[in-house]
Amino acid sequence: MPSDRPLRVLALCLGNICRSPVAEELLRQELQKAGVGAVVDSAGTGDWHVGRPADSRSREVARRHGLELGGRARQLSAADFYEQDVILAMDAQNLAEARRLAPPNAEAKVQLMRDYDPEAPGEDVPDPYYGGPDGFENMYAMLERSAREFARQAQVGQLAGH
Repeated sequence: MPSDRPLRVLALCLGNICRSPVAEELLRQELQKAGVGAVVDSAGTGDWHVGRPADSRSREVARRHGLELGGRARQLSAADFYEQDVILAMDAQNLAEARRLAPPNAEAKVQLMRDYDPEAPGEDVPDPYYGGPDGFENMYAMLERSAREFARQAQVGQLAGH
């Protein structure tokens, strides 16, 4: 990756209202702290929530940790596979769907967000949508650890394929 261009990262979940908006803000914050120039976005594999703000429970857990979620849900597009360097899927289902949707000459590296979680590499970030508040707090902790490690690896040039 040329050093004069910012790293382009996309956080991906199912509807782009719970996990990926929080991941987007955490990645943005951690990459900035690490001094890594980056453009961070998020999307969902499904279209159910397009144009809507993040789930109120995600906004609340983010707010408790000093983050504001400002974006609107959007669906993953073919262009994302060319515009992004890394697409970080929240779970195996979203990873499989992203790989299925990827054009044959896609440039983005698609991997799991928790590939970067030192406590549980390769595990899913469970979807907290149908659960209680604890699920959102647990989601936040997983995403924070993963974003911090992703930023650390980006800072020292250890991101696979970059």
